[in-house]
Formats: sequence, C-alpha cells, structure tokens
Amino acid sequence: MNKKASYLVIYVIIFFATVAWSAIEPKDRFTWWLEAIPALLALPILVATGKRFPLTPLAYFLILIHCIVLLVGAKYTYAEVPLFDTIAQWMGSERNNYDKVGHFAQGFVPVILAREVLLRNQVLQVGMWCQFLCVCFVLAFSAFYELIEWWVGAASGEGAEAFLGTQGYEWDTQSDMFLALIGGIVGLTLLTKLHDKQLKHC
Repeated sequence: MNKKASYLVIYVIIFFATVAWSAIEPKDRFTWWLEAIPALLALPILVATGKRFPLTPLAYFLILIHCIVLLVGAKYTYAEVPLFDTIAQWMGSERNNYDKVGHFAQGFVPVILAREVLLRNQVLQVGMWCQFLCVCFVLAFSAFYELIEWWVGAASGEGAEAFLGTQGYEWDTQSDMFLALIGGIVGLTLLTKLHDKQLKHC
C-alpha cells in the first residue's frame, strides 16, 4: 500500500468513526439528517470521481475536517455544542457560536476545492483572477446554502428551528455569509503555496 492509499484509508476510518459517534443518540434525529446529509454524500461522490479526478492530499484532508465539523453540529445541533456553550459562558454571552465555525469552514474548504477544479481543468491560470473567482464561488455557495436553509425552514416549520440555528439573531444570514467570505480569504492566504506545490504532482 503506497503512502497516498495509506492516508486515505486512515481518513475513511476517521470519517466512519465520526459518523457512528454522531449518529448515536443525537439531540434531534430530524436535524441530524438535515445537517449530516452533506457529509454523508461526500464519500460516495469522492469514490465515484476518485479514479478519474483524484484530488490533492490537501483537498482530501480539508474535506475530512469539514465533514467532522458538520457531524459535530449534527449531533448536538449547531446551537447546543457543549464546548461552545462553555466558551459562551466564559465570554458572558448567551449565544452558542459553533454555527459560525461551520460557516467559516464553508468558505475555508470549498475555496480550495474550487481552485483545484478550475486550475486542473485549465479554466483559469494561477493568479489574482483565479483567487478572486474562487472567493466569488464561496460567496455564491454560501448564499445558495442559505436559500436551502430558508426552503427547509419554510417546508418544515418549527421542526427546522434547530437546523436554522439563528438563536434569535436577526443578522444571522448575513453574518453566516460574511464568515464564509472570511474563511475563503483565509484559506487562500494560508494554503495557496502548499496547494500549488501539490498541484504540480497531479
């Protein structure tokens, strides 16, 4: 087994262990499905495209981290993750801000995936236009996710309250998109050089 196959096996084991942990007695089963579906869809999609379009090690690692973030939120609901309740108490706040971690990740991870697809398919070349359009993709992706939340909320009524996780904050949607924007910019700032290095081996 080569090095790449070894770390992928480890990632898959971590993924399934996290899914199993998350699925055992979640706070709300309906909310668990709503929050976990993106993570559960990730693995079959990656398996289906893996031979034709294998991703860089960085991309696979980021996807794993994002799945873990989603599955933690699915288990407790984003408004009731215990660690962030404790942090809120320390800060004298009543709001659990784990959802903001999720939306930061919603920018930090997809921006690298968008960059990888655009560069490897030669849609764009390395440079500022690529960076700019990857950030635009992140904003579009975040806005579309907010629309999904709206549709689910409208269809499910009170049952979707935990999924929406606004916690009474009137600017929740806007701050979610802002955090995704910041996540995308930070992701490009920190990871572009490493990503470029790995892309040379694809």
